[in-house]
Amino acid sequence: MTSPSRSQLSRYLGRLRDTPRIVASGNHVTPWHTLGLIDEELSSYRLWVLNAQKGIPDRDGVILETAFVGPGMRRSPRLSYTPSRLSLVPRLFSGLQPPDLVLLHTTVPRDGKVSLGTEVNILPAAVEAVRRRGGIVVAQVNPRMPWTFGDALLDVDQVDLMIEADEPLLTAPAPAIDEESALIGERVAARVPDGATLQAGIGAVPDAALRGLKTRTGLRVWTEMFSDSVLALEKVGALDRQVKIQTSFIFGSEELLEWVDGNERIKMLRTETTNNPTKIARNPAMVSVNTALQVDLFGQANASRIKARIHSGFGGQTDFIVGALHSQGGQAILALKLVAPEGGLLDHRAVGRRTGDQLPADRRDHRAGCRGGLRLRPAGPSAPHHPRRRAPAGSRRVVGGSGSARPGLTRWSARSPDPSPILRRGPVRRVDLVSPGDTDPTRQVAPPGRTAGPTDGSLRRRAAASWP
Repeated sequence: MTSPSRSQLSRYLGRLRDTPRIVASGNHVTPWHTLGLIDEELSSYRLWVLNAQKGIPDRDGVILETAFVGPGMRRSPRLSYTPSRLSLVPRLFSGLQPPDLVLLHTTVPRDGKVSLGTEVNILPAAVEAVRRRGGIVVAQVNPRMPWTFGDALLDVDQVDLMIEADEPLLTAPAPAIDEESALIGERVAARVPDGATLQAGIGAVPDAALRGLKTRTGLRVWTEMFSDSVLALEKVGALDRQVKIQTSFIFGSEELLEWVDGNERIKMLRTETTNNPTKIARNPAMVSVNTALQVDLFGQANASRIKARIHSGFGGQTDFIVGALHSQGGQAILALKLVAPEGGLLDHRAVGRRTGDQLPADRRDHRAGCRGGLRLRPAGPSAPHHPRRRAPAGSRRVVGGSGSARPGLTRWSARSPDPSPILRRGPVRRVDLVSPGDTDPTRQVAPPGRTAGPTDGSLRRRAAASWP
């Protein structure tokens, strides 16, 4: 390990093959300073970053590679997206996408080691893969990076070059929870018992679900990532203090990073461990809470694409859904809003058929918590199915979940031609879409284009969900 000058960095980069593959720390700890130096030195290269943020090099000569698309790569014409479970990404580095250089963002050295701080994820596997190939490991060392333990620790002998850069880390305040997210969070939290093990994805809805658990006791955390919601549970004593909080990366407020720094309660693990479905399933009452971009009327979910264009990727959701459903007492929950915008159309997240990559089909104990009117309920008298029959538009007052419709809501139902056995609880299931209308909650609403009776007009608008 050396602390190089610019000329030394140039000599190391000169050893690389044409158009080398560079794997860099991703999510919210991009080593901006050193990545900029490398971009100035190399005319062409492949840049592999997980959930890349805005500002990464995106120019002719740079091929952007990832298994999870972040805002820095989204819509780029140079994007090369590889669909993969996050737990299997390390295999890409050993096979189809071997790295030539790994760029890390670490702490300054202590006692012969550096810490990867808040971003472990796929990086240990990348370091091992590049070492086997005789490649290069470069670390940007930052005194502001929190010191974390577990798989975050790396011997300095594994690093060829260290470049000092005192730059601030990206932080975000604890997100504000809106009314719909809070309602979904309450419904999800009601399903979580004391002593459960938690995993929650990114977003206001999963965050609200965790914040709704402050009255629980003995909770454990085994997750791909966590944010300020876990700190909130720690403050009120909802977490089991005898069990370490285990995760692969962390993002949140400045207060969260201060709490993480040097905290031996937090154990950072590599992706192959946190996202291994077998290991996930060993946790008692594993509860996985994630969100999606779309759900369809057959119980399928799309977590990767919008209008067939890649938006993100399914990341670790598939790993945790499978693991949670194999856990004793486990649950896998997808929670999202299905609330229509002001225009009155049913939100694009509720569709007749999904348009992106499908999450695992075998979800027999899977639950979907939603705010916005997509509801599965026991069979009853139903209008006969017609291939072109469409559901009416929803509205902001539409209510999801179980139970009968509120007074003042109009209901329309149609029988699915092939009800999903995963969602069936009786001989037949039907899907109800409810919308504000006249005061009779049992009235059948006419298909679009035909008058449905005295309403506020929202039921006459074009539907956004249909059956084939």
